[in-house]
Amino acid sequence: MSKVTVAKFGGTSVADAEAMRRCAAIVTQTANTRVVVLSASSGVTNLLVDLARGTLSAAEQEIHLKKLKSIQDNILTELGNPSPLRETIDSILKEIADMARQANQNSDAALEDRLVAQGELMSTRLFTEMMNQLGHKAVWFDVRKIMRTDSRFGRATPAIEAIHNLAQQDMAPLLKDHIVITQGFIGANADGQTTTLGRGGSDFSAALLAEALGVDELEIWTDVPGIYTTDPRLVKEAHPIPEITFSEAAEMATFGAKVLHPATLQPAVRKGIPVFVGSSKDPAAGGTWVRESTESSPLFRAVALRRNQILLTLHSPNMLHACGFLAQVFTILAKHGISVDLITTSEVSVAITLDQTGSQSSGRSVLNETVLAELNAFCKVKVENDLALVALIGNRMSEVNGVGTQVFDAVSEHNVRMICYGASTHNLCFLVPESDASLVVQKLHQRLLGH
Repeated sequence: MSKVTVAKFGGTSVADAEAMRRCAAIVTQTANTRVVVLSASSGVTNLLVDLARGTLSAAEQEIHLKKLKSIQDNILTELGNPSPLRETIDSILKEIADMARQANQNSDAALEDRLVAQGELMSTRLFTEMMNQLGHKAVWFDVRKIMRTDSRFGRATPAIEAIHNLAQQDMAPLLKDHIVITQGFIGANADGQTTTLGRGGSDFSAALLAEALGVDELEIWTDVPGIYTTDPRLVKEAHPIPEITFSEAAEMATFGAKVLHPATLQPAVRKGIPVFVGSSKDPAAGGTWVRESTESSPLFRAVALRRNQILLTLHSPNMLHACGFLAQVFTILAKHGISVDLITTSEVSVAITLDQTGSQSSGRSVLNETVLAELNAFCKVKVENDLALVALIGNRMSEVNGVGTQVFDAVSEHNVRMICYGASTHNLCFLVPESDASLVVQKLHQRLLGH
């Protein structure tokens, strides 16, 4: 087969029939696009998450269900209400209602994943019908047949080898004669139970499929034309970056750039697959290519911001000249599936940051009473909220004199709560109060990236 591309479209790109038509035009403008990965239509996942928590009253539940039905009905109407598809969507909506009532009685993580996954199952059914009505040979594919994961519901870990084998067996043969329409974000464990990859996991799904199929390019279509030097909603002078390295983009994604899911690039890096990020609303505007290497490698490339951070300070005199304290801490966090971002230490304390925004699909907190109780058993624990992580992304930053001076001169009027610098040549990170975050980003961008 000639060159093959996997294209992923986010929720705003498939929000309604008009948006889906724009996606169809992008897919069919080149014969290379053989796999299309979709998120749920915009707003659907949030409604499903609320239903899955099992905390809504009967009246609130009914309002949510009506909103879900309205989103699907509007697209179905534009498609001419084809009877088989109408029946399929109605069946899924009934299943959602049944599971929502079950969640109110006794919700658990497995039920939450089954319920939240329904958004992608509906959007892909609708888009497949649209593609076929437009005269293209599209086939709907249940990604749970091949997206094998563990059983960590809410934020499952993919089984790379199994995904590769199953994709080659069940999906690859379809690519010659069909455009395959499938779901992002969801998978299944070895027992066939539905799992999810965590919020934003559709990008990750697309990259995993690209890796498993050995394709030539991965396209991520969203609502902005590429990766910007910072969030243009915060800084009007922010501008798109034509090309960026895997290393820089991974740092940006990890530290808050919302265009890419933090884990997305891992499969692409493993296979050296170039990633294009563009806007489905304006494909002619171009976008950003993420590659192994780029022509330019500026000292400062971008500023990323990640809100809703937790600072956890663990204090114990027993740390002094002792071995194993950090091992104890990380064993507890690992047992509960909690990932640590930044870490600094002193003789008798350690401070670590946790990303509350990178929580499970259900949106539940990364910290709970059980975790805190286990930590409190051997050290004093202090939890601080309302913090934001600011990351300056660039190249050779720890190797150039004066970087720290330039950065902290720009934010000298603000309280910097924690600094992490030197572990990577591509970033300098620090925590600031949530209330200062926007202004800090604006000052850094103006001083270091303005032109």
